[in-house]
Amino acid sequence: MSKGRLIVLAGPSCAGKSPLDKAMARFYPELRAPLQPIVLYNDREPRPGEADGVDYHFRDRASIEALGAESGYVVMDVRGDMQALDVAELKGMLQTCDAFFEGNPFVGRELLTDSRLDDVPKLGVFMAPVSRQEILELREAGGSVSLPDLVTDIMRRKLLRRTRKQKSELSLKDLENIETRAGSAYRELKMAHLFDAVIPNHDGEDSENWDAFYYPLGDARRSLLAFVALLRGEWPEGAEKWEQDLLP
Repeated sequence: MSKGRLIVLAGPSCAGKSPLDKAMARFYPELRAPLQPIVLYNDREPRPGEADGVDYHFRDRASIEALGAESGYVVMDVRGDMQALDVAELKGMLQTCDAFFEGNPFVGRELLTDSRLDDVPKLGVFMAPVSRQEILELREAGGSVSLPDLVTDIMRRKLLRRTRKQKSELSLKDLENIETRAGSAYRELKMAHLFDAVIPNHDGEDSENWDAFYYPLGDARRSLLAFVALLRGEWPEGAEKWEQDLLP
């Protein structure tokens, strides 16, 4: 039986997961410090500032694909990146501490549904760029609104703003990466029903509401407080539970 708890914070790229994690470490260190990050395998090149064994175990694609033949691993294609989760290592970690994953819903889904982790107490939280009520209202609009196209455009704009903050000029590779991530967002939202709670958050990673002022404002603040409440075992105002057929 696991002694630790598995905390999963997932959502589309640029939904606001990373700034929420940083804000929690700043304002609620007593909650963030005990959470040990899960380090995945990844076949992409390290980005500036990333370290092997800290952010990811960086390996070539063939090496990660080979892990799929070993019983202790789960290998996934994540928006074109090949990633792998060492389930045996995770179970060992959970014998001594709480484990924390902040990232994409593909890995989040595996963490919440893998039968080898059935005995692990879990909290799965999904950050969404739209609310349940907004989805229902858009569905009522009938064929005048394409939800997949709308979600893609919402995330495309967020990703463009984030990348422009990071780089003054965007390359073709940057634009292709943005389109891949934005185009995957609707499919990722359809996994939200697997999570214990959904936090609607319009202040994505591109928003200055996370760090331009002393304390997060707007949806950034509400999202931070909602996640903190969920960690404490409370059900915060604004948190949602999505049904499987919410998104057609």
